[in-house]
Amino acid sequence: MSQPVPETDIRDFLRTRRARLTPEQAGLAPHPGARRVPGLRREEVAQLAGVSVDYYVRLERGPTTSVSAAVLNAIAHALQLNDTERNHMFALANPTGQQTDTTTAQRSRPGLLRVLENITDVPALLLGHRLDVLAVNHLARALHGDFEGLQIGERNMARYKFLAPEARALYVDWSETARENVGMLRLYASHHPRDPRLTQLVGELSAGDGDFRRWWSEHDVYQPEYGSKRYHHPFAGDLTLGFEAFRPVGEPDQTLGLYTVEPGSRSENALRMLVGWTGRTRADGDRAGAVVSAHRQRPAPGKGAGRGR
Repeated sequence: MSQPVPETDIRDFLRTRRARLTPEQAGLAPHPGARRVPGLRREEVAQLAGVSVDYYVRLERGPTTSVSAAVLNAIAHALQLNDTERNHMFALANPTGQQTDTTTAQRSRPGLLRVLENITDVPALLLGHRLDVLAVNHLARALHGDFEGLQIGERNMARYKFLAPEARALYVDWSETARENVGMLRLYASHHPRDPRLTQLVGELSAGDGDFRRWWSEHDVYQPEYGSKRYHHPFAGDLTLGFEAFRPVGEPDQTLGLYTVEPGSRSENALRMLVGWTGRTRADGDRAGAVVSAHRQRPAPGKGAGRGR
């Protein structure tokens, strides 16, 4: 039986948000004498939000269905939360217990697969539940590695970032991008508190990597939108690629990531080298836009088929 998100999550999230905000930053007058806690006290948050101290303390102790949206908005304003953090707090305070189907493989629409097939000049990928890799085009495969050779349950971007040694060498700013993945998992957890596979993934990454364990305890959340990433590829060399993240209509738990490159840049030339390299090394006859999709793959020889997501 799957377990809901721990009641400590709302407490720890609010505690870590309080700790990062000083009274001066919150617009409060400096308090004379030494402070025993970092950041804001509970009573200061209650004052800023316009609620009683007892009410705020009850909220911080665990999720409740009685808290109003107005109160949560007031607390979000007091703690200076961004939109992603605000939505995360709402989900933690009023958990719906949404159940994620883990008995069948998560699939990507044929139309989305064709989108990736038609993108041949830049990397593109489709992520699903828990950052599971659903599909990649050939350039994303060449950039990040061959997810096709992994078991279905192992095709996960967070697992790759933290447990694959080559990932730390590939990402010039590995800490930044890895922390973003932790924040994405945290955000997903608040909206799907009864996903046993997420619990399993977090346990595996916590046991296998001290950085993940530390960042998970910080309760930061992250929603990808756009930006840039720097890579040091073993064949193509240094690249700086932009990215745009989209939520496909009808697929709220999937993220379509499209990369971009500055025309005439060193990165564009390096990407062209990567295009040529992948074309020369694809001796299996796959067409240029072939994708690696989780529901199309077979298990590795000698291993069981396993269960899909």
